[in-house]
Amino acid sequence: MSENPNQAARPRPYRLAELGLLILAIAVATSAYALVGLGVEDTIPANVYQYAAWLAALGLIIHVVVWWKAKYADPVLVPIAVLLNGLGLAMIYRVDLGRDEYQNSGMSQLIWMTLGVALAVGIIIFLGDHRWLRRYTFVSGFAALIFLLLPLIPGLGRTVNGARIWIGVGSMSFQPGEIAKILLAIFFAGYLVSYRDQLVLAGPKILGIRFPRLRDFGPIVIAWVASVGILVFEKDLGTSLLFFGLFVAMLYVATSKVSWIILGLGFFAAGAVAATFLFSHVQQRVSGWLNALTAEEYNKSPGGSYQLVQGLFGMSNGGLTGTGLGEGRPNMVPYAESDFIYASLGEELGMAGLFVILLCYLFIFQRGIKTAQQLRDGFGTLLATGLSFTIALQVFVVVGGVTRLIPLTGLTTPFLAQGGSSLIANWMIIALLLRISDNARRPVEEFHTGVLKITEDPDERTASAREAGNHNDTKRGVEGSDEAPTTNLGAADLDSTGPDEAPTTNLGTTGGER
Repeated sequence: MSENPNQAARPRPYRLAELGLLILAIAVATSAYALVGLGVEDTIPANVYQYAAWLAALGLIIHVVVWWKAKYADPVLVPIAVLLNGLGLAMIYRVDLGRDEYQNSGMSQLIWMTLGVALAVGIIIFLGDHRWLRRYTFVSGFAALIFLLLPLIPGLGRTVNGARIWIGVGSMSFQPGEIAKILLAIFFAGYLVSYRDQLVLAGPKILGIRFPRLRDFGPIVIAWVASVGILVFEKDLGTSLLFFGLFVAMLYVATSKVSWIILGLGFFAAGAVAATFLFSHVQQRVSGWLNALTAEEYNKSPGGSYQLVQGLFGMSNGGLTGTGLGEGRPNMVPYAESDFIYASLGEELGMAGLFVILLCYLFIFQRGIKTAQQLRDGFGTLLATGLSFTIALQVFVVVGGVTRLIPLTGLTTPFLAQGGSSLIANWMIIALLLRISDNARRPVEEFHTGVLKITEDPDERTASAREAGNHNDTKRGVEGSDEAPTTNLGAADLDSTGPDEAPTTNLGTTGGER
């Protein structure tokens, strides 16, 4: 009797490989922490063992939960996230030691990491299927709008360095836009998978390019207005660029139409030029970018290019291999532990160290895109792409600003920079990618083991379509009741509303042919 092809191609969980990579990441992060103490104070920090135990406990907890609840999840994401987070903790501790007054910022960041890992664990345990999120497509969009408007509420919002993107309660502050980017990715994925056909097939052709109809043109206009609104009222150039770039990228992935990229770039260019002439804070960023090395711009206060130039000098001082952890002078750069932590790492780790860090981000993006390609449903494909692109675009914007490729935007480097809201949001993204990758790699026959239950859809149209599909399968002589039903993405994505829908294995017309 021939071997079942599903069993022959059964994917391996690779949990032991994840454990090995995780141990290596913890060892590197702990070594970096110890080297900072040696470089600055000529002695290993007294709490290095407690630090290593805490970091190891966080890594092992999420590893065990993934093994328990998502054993087919991608084995690379958790080790890379722990490695980046650990390097960020070491550099924050390094900058703190260089201050006149020690603020124990590294311990505060470790507490935020603990909260982020706890939320990630909760997502992995309680979110059994990423498709459940599609129920809340428009709720997510509305919640994202609320989060974006919170900093504008008098008495609640706070202005930091000219940008009103924070909310504060007592001594605690939080940046709600970090959570809003996840909610927007969910909203965009749900909306685009439902209206893909209208965006692709309808509309006039101009110069050989099919453009959308005016009624379908609305979403990109709304996204553009929202991004400009953030730029105007909250004075946050980075967040507005991130949100609009996220929407255009997901729109292109959903439709594969170059016209959306052309329209998106056109809208962005128009908004950027208008903002440069209308808003003083944008003019300062652009002027500091173009004229960074002039004496007038360097000495200008407030604004100016002092921070940017000091960061460039620091990276230049690091050279190829760096000065060594604890041996540089990153404190000469304002906000060396947050906005410019990439420049701080560049000085002490050198260009080689920065390339390794960029490779870590590239691996996260690559694993996310690979997961998107393996998925059986269009919503998951778009969501995984959107979440991966969020991290990639944020890294590009931050690194591009620090290296003077583009104007500074004020965004933080994922996992590395000091900031609780950014760290929590990025750990939530890792958790969602773990859940999605588990669904993508899990064998179809295991969807009957209780991991993903298959129930009837209450929608009568879906029930009729399923009955018709079963009738056609019977005619073709399909035998056995244990095989998961194969559905077309168009029907599955347009009609399904529950998290327990049957897994789709054919992307069909709506999801793009594989």
